[in-house]
Amino acid sequence: MEIQTKFEYAHNAHSVGNSIWHMEWCPKYRYQMFRKFKYKNLITACIRKAAHEYGIGIRELNVMPDHLHCITELSLTMTPSKALHLLKGRSAYLFFRAHPQARLRYPKGHLWSRGKFASSIGFSDIGKTTSYIQNQEKHHGLTLTGNSTL
Repeated sequence: MEIQTKFEYAHNAHSVGNSIWHMEWCPKYRYQMFRKFKYKNLITACIRKAAHEYGIGIRELNVMPDHLHCITELSLTMTPSKALHLLKGRSAYLFFRAHPQARLRYPKGHLWSRGKFASSIGFSDIGKTTSYIQNQEKHHGLTLTGNSTL
């Protein structure tokens, strides 16, 4: 799915429209898995790769140490629940393949908690939601470090 840069409706074979969602989910037990830049960058790449594989557009993505926010654009045939399931499952698989030591913390391979958040947003709310996601570090008063351990 191509990410829209302007506010236009997506035209597909048998549908016209946009399905834009603000989504949020956390690592299991809310561990601060992504405090280091290298792990934050790795999970960001894993989520973006998973989204690309399943035709999910990522408009905005911000990974915090213990949760993440993103704005996704889905085809009209995909539910937000299905998109979250695909993103969480595939990104966890890719993360553990690239960072096998994380299995010490998650021996059963369950990187993400069962919980999730999704809220539909329209064109008029994209700016406000994007700003909220981009300013998560400021909102939580956090800075990422390069020295912290898993």
